[in-house]
Amino acid sequence: MNTQFKKGVIELCILKVVSRKDMYGFEIIDQLSDLLDVNENTIYPILRRLTEQELFSIYTKETSLGAPRKYYTLTKKGKETLDEYLNEWEGFIENVMKILKEKENE
Repeated sequence: MNTQFKKGVIELCILKVVSRKDMYGFEIIDQLSDLLDVNENTIYPILRRLTEQELFSIYTKETSLGAPRKYYTLTKKGKETLDEYLNEWEGFIENVMKILKEKENE
């Protein structure tokens, strides 16, 4: 799959899973890697970029297992961006499906 296309789709998926609940990095990776071919080398750069774009804010939480965890939470701007991306994605998929379902010589 085209790397740029994949990054865009993964970005949308990251925004969506974090919109459901605040998550730390490995939790995001774990959830997405069940369905997509992703790892920390893919996810962490995207998380950094989305945080720099102010789509996420970060807070830390102590754990009994060692170092504090860095949690990502969607900002207002992040929620607006997610809604925009979802609308674009739905329109894109709808149009791709129209093309794929067209019969030859129509």
